Amino acid sequence: MTTRDIMRWRTVGLLLAMLIIVGLPYIVTLQGARDTEQATEWVVRSTEVKSLAYRIAYVVHDSEAATYRLLAGDVNDATRVRAARVGQEVLPLLRQLRRMTRDNPDQQALMGSLASSVNGRVTLMKQALERLRQGNPDGARQSLRDADDLFEMNAQIASFVQIEDNLLLQRQTAAAQQSRNGRIVLSVTALAQLLLLTIIVITSERQIGRRQLAETREGRAVLRSQLILQAVREPIALFDENLNSLLVNNAFSELYGMDPRQRSIPLVQIGKGAWSDGVLLQRLNDVLLRDRELWDHELVQRTVDGIDRHVVINARRLQQQDGGTPALLLTVSDVTTRALAEQQVNELNRQLEGKVAQISDVNRELEAFSYSVSHDLRAPLRHIAGFARKLEQHLGDRIDEKSAHYIEVIAGSAQRMAVLIDDLLVFSRLGRGALRLQAVDMQSLLDEARALAESGVSGRRIVWDVAPLPMVIGDENMLRTVWQNLLGNAVKYTGHCEVARIAVSVRQGRNGDYEFTVSDNGAGFDMQYADKLFGVFQRLHRASEFPGNGIGLANVRRIVARHGGRVWAEAESGRGAHFHFSLPATDAAGTRT
Repeated sequence: MTTRDIMRWRTVGLLLAMLIIVGLPYIVTLQGARDTEQATEWVVRSTEVKSLAYRIAYVVHDSEAATYRLLAGDVNDATRVRAARVGQEVLPLLRQLRRMTRDNPDQQALMGSLASSVNGRVTLMKQALERLRQGNPDGARQSLRDADDLFEMNAQIASFVQIEDNLLLQRQTAAAQQSRNGRIVLSVTALAQLLLLTIIVITSERQIGRRQLAETREGRAVLRSQLILQAVREPIALFDENLNSLLVNNAFSELYGMDPRQRSIPLVQIGKGAWSDGVLLQRLNDVLLRDRELWDHELVQRTVDGIDRHVVINARRLQQQDGGTPALLLTVSDVTTRALAEQQVNELNRQLEGKVAQISDVNRELEAFSYSVSHDLRAPLRHIAGFARKLEQHLGDRIDEKSAHYIEVIAGSAQRMAVLIDDLLVFSRLGRGALRLQAVDMQSLLDEARALAESGVSGRRIVWDVAPLPMVIGDENMLRTVWQNLLGNAVKYTGHCEVARIAVSVRQGRNGDYEFTVSDNGAGFDMQYADKLFGVFQRLHRASEFPGNGIGLANVRRIVARHGGRVWAEAESGRGAHFHFSLPATDAAGTRT
């Protein structure tokens, strides 16, 4: 057990002893007063009970005596009232007597017989008065004699009073015994008080010695705390309620060029005006007056070395243990390096935003250029194709084989050029049109694209492996174009395979996006040219081997990018290809899930 535990148990013991010595006499005295009060109450109560019993007997006998006077010829009003009072007064007196003796079973048992006797006498007295009113005095006398013979109550009244006297005697005896016990307890308590005073004197002497030792240890602990405070490299200072310095560490004094041994220097005079910011001073006063903590208040201060420093200031109020005036604890963090880095990042971000704006302008110009060129090329192209047909018609049968070949090359090139222009227009529109977002069933779009791809290659054997596809949020027409291009390419580039195998699958990536994959066992391509795969009019195979104009995958990339996804491919020459594209998993409102 430690010294602190011993002190704690000793204090608890002293407090308990004081509580017993002070509280026990109080309890004994209080109990004695309560016993005396209760004894007095019982005396009064017993007197009231006996008085009620005597009152009942008096009213009954008085009414009987008044009835006999009526029989004797005394018919004045006072006598009549006395004779009739028994019916009005006795029953309430009996109820009151029963209520006051409710806590005593013996009296309650006797109360039943007493009430029966009194009620019987009252009934016969009423009968006697009725017979007297009817002119039958002999019958009235007989009723009175019957009441006296049949319902004797004097002995019951005496027994009732005797029981109450016995109860009073028992209670007085018990009270006397409690009084003697109280005097014994008071005597023991007085001896204990003397013993306690002796113990307190001895303990106090020891406590004084221990307190002096504790104060010495506390002084050493304070010294160690000051050493630690001075060793901390973060500036820390303590100010009074008027913002005058109480304690500063070495880091604070070095930063603001002050002597750490000086005291009571106003904050506004420290650091040659570094703390003269009105907003900061108001907030520091709020911390002191309203106990509001100041967190991460950023400020630019010019310190004594002439450098503008970005600092973060924190402050909180400290309430002294002796209940004195509060103090302000102030800490300063130099974040100049971080602030400069943030400025550089912000500058780079502004430069990047400028580059993005330039790129956006260039893209818009390119789209406008491609759209304009595509439209402007149509007219001369139609002229070339038209005049080639007119030349063929003009020559008629005179055309030789070489001329026919030239005209056929011109017509074919014009037709191919028209297709390229149409594709270029489609590509341009994909970059300008607004997205019509809605819930799209990717399974239905795939089935349409699959049927369209198979319709042009009848007679080929194609094995499909299609996984169930989810619903997504997107532009249905654009996503239909994606599936048509990917499945069309898969069917086209497996044209040399005896059995074409095409698989479509989907999975969810780590960020929740859907990743769709179209795989085939066709011609594939060399991955070193993969960066050209999604460019406009870029082809990795000869047109004589696999027809096409090289713009389909460019359309796919643009559509997927506008939906917030990306497209990539994996392949190996002669062993097929895997085309992947991702789409965000969003709800109907366009919010990511």
